[in-house]
Amino acid sequence: MKLIYNVNDRPKLGQLIVFAIQQLLAIMAATIAVPAIVGNGMTASAALFGAGAGTIIYQLFTKFKSPVFLGSSFAFINSMITAFAGAASMALGYLGLLIGALLAGLVYVVIAIVIKFAGVQWINKLMPPVVIGPTVALIGLSLAGAAVKDVFSYGPQDNNGSFIMTGNIWISFICALVTLAVVILCSVYGKKMAKLIPFILGILAGYTVGLVFTFVGIATDNPALMIIDFAPFKALVADGVSLKTFLAVPEFTFLTAMGGFGDFSWSYVATIAVAYVPVAFVVFAEHIADHKNLSSIIEQDLLEDPGLHRTLLGDGVGSIVGAFFGGCPNTTYGESVGCVAITGNASVITITATVILSILVSFISPFVAFLDSIPGCVMGGVCITLYGFIAVSGLKMIQKVDLEQNRNLFVVSVILICGIGGMALAIGKVTITSIACALILGILVNLMLSEADKKNS
Repeated sequence: MKLIYNVNDRPKLGQLIVFAIQQLLAIMAATIAVPAIVGNGMTASAALFGAGAGTIIYQLFTKFKSPVFLGSSFAFINSMITAFAGAASMALGYLGLLIGALLAGLVYVVIAIVIKFAGVQWINKLMPPVVIGPTVALIGLSLAGAAVKDVFSYGPQDNNGSFIMTGNIWISFICALVTLAVVILCSVYGKKMAKLIPFILGILAGYTVGLVFTFVGIATDNPALMIIDFAPFKALVADGVSLKTFLAVPEFTFLTAMGGFGDFSWSYVATIAVAYVPVAFVVFAEHIADHKNLSSIIEQDLLEDPGLHRTLLGDGVGSIVGAFFGGCPNTTYGESVGCVAITGNASVITITATVILSILVSFISPFVAFLDSIPGCVMGGVCITLYGFIAVSGLKMIQKVDLEQNRNLFVVSVILICGIGGMALAIGKVTITSIACALILGILVNLMLSEADKKNS
């Protein structure tokens, strides 16, 4: 797809604000889902602030050449839960989040220093298109289940996990289909701004349909029709209307963590290190895959310029900063990359505007409440396209690979089957994700066949 706005292009101010809102909506659901899963008082507003702060650090390290937003990393969820489980107090648990993010970030810094002196050619030899292409496709395909689950987020399941098509699941399905249809039609046939903001229009369309069902449900006293949850808005006025109804300072992680030093112990640090450091090495592989994918979209090799060492430093230090405020280590988001691919807007200024917006809205209580109230089925309709474009981007990388050769066919086959099959390995408290396992196996198969080719030659 030809880019409408390239990396260095500057959209007009009005357009820029709308584009930033769209990027925020694209990354919002996953960013605020991580603190919700971990619990222990972590908040969506602090996670949004941390994501924005981490992204601006990433942009500084990459010299504003990489148009991607950083959000809360799902890979560290178990590590974060371990930090709380091994803590003697809630404050120490929050301190553990900061220590863990610092250790994981340092892993990135060390790898970046090595790459700075060793170069990236070994990365390209280790991960050629025949390896990295199917791995990128896996990133999108691995999220397919999450998108479909969101589409049917208001429906029951049978004992086998299949969705039962009852009345309320049809309503959820309709909202998702309306969202999906508007995104597709605006992206393909839209004119001017409509073509550039398909996600905003899709979400608004799905939300509107959800409101109609909800109001009908309220009028007829039928809970099955109430798709929109107004609880986040009710919470704003639970204690009456005050300044906090409109503006509130997020509950930053470092503020709570300051009370944890009294329970500090080196054995606890060792526990945190075991939980965080190995995961950082796993996420390193996904970091490369994300940047290879983004490079193919913007037709600029980010591993060469600004350089893999810079993207790693930005990701690592950005994760530390993000966790300092929101508790969650950050990572480059596939949803953000998908948004760039679908809209053709790779303007890095748009990412900067999204940073500013995410930091500002973390203080605006009604907007955070609105984000919390967007139904899962509406976001599911959006994510079908976002995750699909990630998968297709990976498949496009394989186009130039000669699959008539068995050596290439075997490499791609191993990666896809192991990844889609969910081949994940648990080593103690560390889980090597299916994507990381598939990538490692793909690299090994490719190296094995490369050595065999040399001997035959």
